[in-house]
Amino acid sequence: MIALKPSMRMRALGRLKQGERNKTEIAYEDDVLKPAMQAGEVLWYAFEPWKIRIGKNCFYTPDYAVLSRNGQLECHEVKGHPRIFMDDAKVKVRAASAVMPFRFLVAFPIPKNEGGGWRTVEY
Repeated sequence: MIALKPSMRMRALGRLKQGERNKTEIAYEDDVLKPAMQAGEVLWYAFEPWKIRIGKNCFYTPDYAVLSRNGQLECHEVKGHPRIFMDDAKVKVRAASAVMPFRFLVAFPIPKNEGGGWRTVEY
């Protein structure tokens, strides 16, 4: 049996079909986006609404596009853990933030034993 490096064990075993949310994305929508929309802080949001071209044959698809109450459009990327946010994904988010006039946020769930909730990092 081949022992996998810890970083390899963190990778997804398969891919979801386009437009399907994973458990973390569903939790983010339920915990953050829906309550923010009910409170009037968010006017609109959509899951994977578009692809952003960041180079020749290179695209970035944000998990959520969010229109805030002040009219600012944001792209939210949801990851299960900061270690899952691999270098290629970081480069794509930074490249997209350089070519688009949106706010780019990456969200990670905080473990329940640390209080729960979500931590966001702006790029």
